[in-house]
Amino acid sequence: MTSADFQFSPDFQPSDKMKEDFEEHGYIMVRGLLDKDELEKVKVALEDNDAIRKHAFGVADGKGRESMMALWNHPGSDVTGMVGRCEKVVNTCEKLLGGEVYHYHTKLMMKEPFTGGSHLWHQDYGYWYKNGCLYPDMMTVFIAIDKITKENGCLQILRGSQVCGRIEHIMVGGQTGADMERVDQLKKVLKLEYIEMEPGDALFFHSNLLHTSNANDSKYRRWAFLCAYNKKSNNPTIKHHHPCYTPLEKVPNNAIKECTNFSDISGKDFMDPTKDKTIKVKPKEVETN
Repeated sequence: MTSADFQFSPDFQPSDKMKEDFEEHGYIMVRGLLDKDELEKVKVALEDNDAIRKHAFGVADGKGRESMMALWNHPGSDVTGMVGRCEKVVNTCEKLLGGEVYHYHTKLMMKEPFTGGSHLWHQDYGYWYKNGCLYPDMMTVFIAIDKITKENGCLQILRGSQVCGRIEHIMVGGQTGADMERVDQLKKVLKLEYIEMEPGDALFFHSNLLHTSNANDSKYRRWAFLCAYNKKSNNPTIKHHHPCYTPLEKVPNNAIKECTNFSDISGKDFMDPTKDKTIKVKPKEVETN
């Protein structure tokens, strides 16, 4: 474990030390945020029916590969919505960002064995800046559904890069990527870290943290569940394909285990990728089990 690593426990509360590490490093890792039972319920919602996966689309990496993504704007009331609304996720984000947050979107990222594509170096705020968000008071909670390793395309980050401010981003392939000349210079002075994770681990990271991931060349899939949040005070100035401030109804942590809704996705508002100017995609049918 690194200095920014924390272990989830029944008495878990976001702490000043977490906020200090987040501000210094641009992220914290909470190991075991979802326990085995919670993770199994989420996997049932994602794997055992196509209610969510039928909305997936391919995101090309410009190298002949693509990853599949499904993205929705409101958490909803199913098991996946309980994750996005539960106190251990939302309260931690509010502690780290220093104020009330709302759900900006959730996405399921699917890198399948041998075919899942790479993701360019970027900052999430490199995308969200273009949506009328005036400040980078935003963050993502990246939850591992599968074991995530170097071999199947784990996240790579430049530790502390969030303090560099927003870097220029341009369209490359089907993605928006950071100015590589600047990234290469930052690589000389910042530590590159490979973020390997066990299922249920969660990386809470700042919207200006530079990150990337390689293609999945292994025989193991790499699925991740990502919840993004924006501060209430950072309400976007323009209407776009993600929500403006919408009060978030939190639920207690036990709501994940108690929820029996695995397939009713009403109210989630799945994104039409053709309305997002920061990506270029070709909608693609996802095979169901």
